[in-house]
Amino acid sequence: MPSPTFSDRFDYSDSMERARMNEYKYIELEEKDQVLWLWLNRPDLRNAFNDAMITEIHEIVSGIGQATTVRVLVLAARGNAFCAGADLAWMKKVIDYDYAHNYKESMALAEMLWTLHDLDVPTLALIHGPAVGGGLGLIAACDFALASETAWFKLSEVKLGLAPAVISPFLIEKMGDRTCRELFLTGRKISANQAHTFGLVNEVVPPDRLENTLGSYIAELKTSAPNAIAACKKLLKQVPHSDLSRIKDFTAQMIAQLRSGREGQEGMKAFLEKREPNWDLSTDKSRT
Repeated sequence: MPSPTFSDRFDYSDSMERARMNEYKYIELEEKDQVLWLWLNRPDLRNAFNDAMITEIHEIVSGIGQATTVRVLVLAARGNAFCAGADLAWMKKVIDYDYAHNYKESMALAEMLWTLHDLDVPTLALIHGPAVGGGLGLIAACDFALASETAWFKLSEVKLGLAPAVISPFLIEKMGDRTCRELFLTGRKISANQAHTFGLVNEVVPPDRLENTLGSYIAELKTSAPNAIAACKKLLKQVPHSDLSRIKDFTAQMIAQLRSGREGQEGMKAFLEKREPNWDLSTDKSRT
């Protein structure tokens, strides 16, 4: 699945300083134990997004690749909902936009979602309540999604005379054409268990087990080598959409680079020496 090329890149340290100074209006950030928590923080509006919120999220995810301390990104939300889709006040303004203005704001959402989708670090969405419209795009752009039994999901765009256009690549990648055809055209509400069956979420648990389940995923991911994870994500992006004759050299080059690189050397030595690998030795953040 090809992705756009983005010109805007942000500095992670500057973004974290802004977070410490409470300069972000619609999101909260917390970095602890090599995990960056990005909280959607409009609980009074069920975390509905507008152009400013999209910009704030894009700024953060664009800079994460520079952060040597971040191993995992968790996308979560304050309040009772995960994300109610587009903010009604924003939609009222959009009605009066011409095509050029609509295109510009739609592309800003697309860039944010593609940047999230293409991150080198693993990403997990934690869904404790309703997710509607574009909120499903945020979920599908992440590598993993964990949902509470109380969560529910709905693609309501067709009820507004619209289509889930910008978020469709991520939803189709996760759920496939058949399921997306049903959900796109009907706009019907589905339960967390149905979302699991359809492939949108990886696991559904009772509300009181949600964070413990997340902790298990994080612990497992942190035992894997960071550059190896980035390489796996690149494989998942490139291999399904490449000609087999062309992908042969790409995959051979990747494993050769990994075997001769610092992480690969440490991982293989640790296995042969029957000890745990020390990924802290791998200070090189270059990506395969």
